[in-house]
Amino acid sequence: MKVIICGAGQVGYGIAERLSQEDNDVSVIDTSASLVAHITQTLDVRGYVGHGAHPDVLAKAGADQADMIIAVTLYDEINMVACQVAHSLFNVPTKIARIRAQNYLRPEYSDLFSRDHMPIDVTISPEIEVGKMVLRRISFPGATDVARFAEDNIAMVAIECMEECPVVNTPLQQLSQLFPDLMATVVGIYRNGQLIVARSTDQLLVGDLAYVICERGHTRRTLGLFGHEEQEAGRIVIAGGGNIGYYVARTIEDLQPKTKVKIIESDRDRAVVVSDQLRHTIVLHGSALDQNVLSQADIQDADLVVTLTNSDQTNMLCAAMAKRLGCRSGMVLINNPSFQELTTSLGIDAYINPRAVTISRVLQHVRKGRIRSVYAVQKGAAEVIEAEALETSPLVGRPFRDLELPAGIRIGALYRDRRVIRPDGDTKIKAKDRVVLFATAGAVRVVEQMFRVSIQYF
Repeated sequence: MKVIICGAGQVGYGIAERLSQEDNDVSVIDTSASLVAHITQTLDVRGYVGHGAHPDVLAKAGADQADMIIAVTLYDEINMVACQVAHSLFNVPTKIARIRAQNYLRPEYSDLFSRDHMPIDVTISPEIEVGKMVLRRISFPGATDVARFAEDNIAMVAIECMEECPVVNTPLQQLSQLFPDLMATVVGIYRNGQLIVARSTDQLLVGDLAYVICERGHTRRTLGLFGHEEQEAGRIVIAGGGNIGYYVARTIEDLQPKTKVKIIESDRDRAVVVSDQLRHTIVLHGSALDQNVLSQADIQDADLVVTLTNSDQTNMLCAAMAKRLGCRSGMVLINNPSFQELTTSLGIDAYINPRAVTISRVLQHVRKGRIRSVYAVQKGAAEVIEAEALETSPLVGRPFRDLELPAGIRIGALYRDRRVIRPDGDTKIKAKDRVVLFATAGAVRVVEQMFRVSIQYF
């Protein structure tokens, strides 16, 4: 696949890194010569210095032969115009744009990005995507990572196995026998820096990170089975009143009105705007690194601090200070992957990488076959994939025990006729079933083949 990426910042770099690793033909455009030099020196991609929306620059990058353009510059308008030019002059089939300003995405303007107006096939709002991830993590305390599939009926949760975890040293097949009505399947294990696909004979060890696919309604029970019975936060302090912080606070007000939320915002004008727009949230003006401001927010009585400022350092230090002052749990937003390794030593309970969230959204549109959703884990070492089984798929009509799935793949759940099925040896996949599975990076191409119309694979 030939892909043009406009923007060589953190998100653009991450997308280029992933797509180039999969032998795609990738070209990257950016106005910064230093960013283009860096990306071409470290990745197997072509780089072009110039404006991503200019026709001559797109032409140099090979837009006339491109299958997809992904516009993720810092400016919405450049992303939008790049997609328009790619469509109008070069007839690029798939156009993806990052749109940050929420005014463009309001429901009453839903026709704006239609083919007859501004032809953008997929709009990605990083703030909304990250905000949804924060809310999911708040909803399931104890989970290290959370993603949803099959119209929110199936969840993937990453769960750390602590000393008190009651299911360690127990073969996974035995867990299925002990809890036959639990709609949950362990599909992956991250152990000592290595990610492996779980097998029924494997056992979980203390320190493992287990990836579990389960029916959404069974998520809390699954967490409890792994020894995580943390209560959902009733008092939350948010550091940062930007788009993400505002979105999280507003959604909590709408869906969980009993939860008490306070926001700390350093910019006075922004603090006034957010305060006017929220009904019950208390907004404090000041630095999230000021101990007096944290005390005014009653951080010592808070169940959770969520740090969502534009500075990774501020986010990490604020969470560490909040924990030291008595806050029960801390969740931080971290853009720089290098800082992620420091979270444990600082006592931070969870982190969210916005780049990973955006890349996962892009990947589901890059994947071939009937792929409906993709969520990348452990820096792309594996993906949780939701795919629709076609009549011609080699998976259809054969009992699971006879499938002989290639290495690197484990199926976690099926979604059929609005119900979730945990597969066993007798289960047969039917056409139109949604299949939610775990696949290592090396097995993703195999998954694509399994869910394509062709039956040549097997």
